[in-house]
Amino acid sequence: DQAERERAAKEAAAKAAKEAEERAKREAAAKAALIMKELKIPNVHFDFDKSNLKPEAQAILKAAAPAYLRYRDYKLVVEGHCDERGTIEYNLALGERRANEAAKFLVDLGIEKERIKTISYGKEMPLDKRSNEEAWAKNRRCQFVIFPPPR
Repeated sequence: DQAERERAAKEAAAKAAKEAEERAKREAAAKAALIMKELKIPNVHFDFDKSNLKPEAQAILKAAAPAYLRYRDYKLVVEGHCDERGTIEYNLALGERRANEAAKFLVDLGIEKERIKTISYGKEMPLDKRSNEEAWAKNRRCQFVIFPPPR
């Protein structure tokens, strides 16, 4: 009868709308994941007791810049890290110089300064806890944390 057909049509429409909403959510999540992947910047490393960007670090940052110029509502935190040698205070200052150097390089490539924050962790967050040259080289770095726009 007519009422039964109308109820079935309403249920079908509601089900189709729910499926479309779920598909849109999945597509938005997939797009966001692709953007985050495009924005990911590999760690850049530093020589002992230095904060200047080596040519390979500059190349990594140059390769990353176009994505940040395209997706202007994403922000970035540049973390400066050091190896275990040196005092806490000295390494915090060195990590800060490293983070500032990387941030300045990105700003010089056209990324708005307001979108980039820096922090130094000094020697507090080593990637490799061993005490040898290989570990120290891994730990002397800048890491990049991406912050998507608020939803």
